[in-house]
Amino acid sequence: MNTENLEQKYLIEEYTARINRVMDYIEQNIEKNFTLDELSKVANFSKFHFHRIFNSLEGETLFHFIQRLRVEKAASLLLNNPKESITDIAIDCGFSSSATFARSFKDHFKMSASEWRKTKKQNESNMGKIKSNSSKMATNQSKELLSSSTSINYKDKSQIRRITMENEEHLVEVKELSEMTVAYIRYTGPYKGNAQLFEELSNKLFKWAGPRNLLNFPKTWFLIIYHDDPDITGEEKLRLSVCITVPEETEVDGEIGKMVIPAGKYAMAKFELKADEYEGAWNWVYGSWLPKSGYVPDKRPAFELYPFDGEAKPKEKNRVDICIPVKPL
Repeated sequence: MNTENLEQKYLIEEYTARINRVMDYIEQNIEKNFTLDELSKVANFSKFHFHRIFNSLEGETLFHFIQRLRVEKAASLLLNNPKESITDIAIDCGFSSSATFARSFKDHFKMSASEWRKTKKQNESNMGKIKSNSSKMATNQSKELLSSSTSINYKDKSQIRRITMENEEHLVEVKELSEMTVAYIRYTGPYKGNAQLFEELSNKLFKWAGPRNLLNFPKTWFLIIYHDDPDITGEEKLRLSVCITVPEETEVDGEIGKMVIPAGKYAMAKFELKADEYEGAWNWVYGSWLPKSGYVPDKRPAFELYPFDGEAKPKEKNRVDICIPVKPL
């Protein structure tokens, strides 16, 4: 690759990193009333050019991204937080009033928020599951794998639930996680069933982290964050981040970004899964365990945590903790 091409590659990566930083900031502060000045400073672009750069790279305007993220986040919360009022969810997602939210929701989904909640709940009840905020692989095999729950032992003090599914015992533990700083590589677009994509992203991240002495397993955590719900967000806009935990002061560059995962309660469900079993596992956590747990999901992102041995190559079965941010019902 010649010098000119290398410079162009660097510039594209730098622009992408700055836009990712803005998207992270918006997602982590979705309830705020953002200004163009504020967001252009996060991106370190002039406000006179920032909006056009964002539109060119993301294929949608900055305003449309913010509104879409808010309304899609609200749509997910409407399903997963049945006791929370529509107005409270709207305000929590950054809408200035219930009337503004109602217009935005109907424009996006072609139905009211109350119709959405009622219709979707009826559909999910008929299917016997609640869709997850995760990577979904819709196969009958994966749906059947983890569809039943034959026993639940609830321990109030330890907040641990042992569940037997298809003669296999799995553990779901609700625990407090500290704030984590992660370095990540971001991907936007379809990812369903694409094992090669995940391997490529992981390898890129490790090649960056290795020379910086940031791969110290098992102290270093390896995780994949799913920012959007595939049942709500179009697949061309789906975002995922392949991450490792890093010290807070770590400097990042190029296509490697850095963000903070907030502290709080997480339900951590432990599995060993084949590539086509993730859908069933996520759906079981959301559809079977969560409704009986006394918890509901909150706004923080869900993620997969991998007890990692330092090898990015996929295995036949991977140990994984499915981590859902929760709050009391």
